[in-house]
Amino acid sequence: MLTAIKDSKIDITSEKSTRELAENLTYYLGGGEYIFLYGEMGVGKTTFVKYLVNKFQIDQKLELSEVTSPTFNLLNEYKTNNFTIKHYDLFRIKNSSEIKDLDIFEKNEKIITLVEWPKLLKIKNKTKSIDLIFTYENELKNRTIEIKGLNSI
Repeated sequence: MLTAIKDSKIDITSEKSTRELAENLTYYLGGGEYIFLYGEMGVGKTTFVKYLVNKFQIDQKLELSEVTSPTFNLLNEYKTNNFTIKHYDLFRIKNSSEIKDLDIFEKNEKIITLVEWPKLLKIKNKTKSIDLIFTYENELKNRTIEIKGLNSI
């Protein structure tokens, strides 16, 4: 079982380790959290989201969703018995004015919000947020993730 200490780096080179970390993170989420996913294209952000969403669905005996990147439609939503999981991908957004209509910061304890490519967001309240920084290591042969935020992880 993978665990993280605040601000530690974890090797997620294997898909299994990515899945384990995403599944473990679900135990710390109670609703109202914002998870910001940083990293280059292809480093594993959407794969991580897939395993996180599917873990909630497995635990609640729901049909598994096909989790894909919302690059072109900007938002995919997944329902669970307890939450709506909103998965944003802001890769195609060119300036912050395009973000206004997305309602990313809707205040609702029944929503878990995941945002890929969040660099244009003006994040005011970081109390219920987690930054996941995905990086390539060893000339693209390995991948790591650094977790910042929520002290309880």
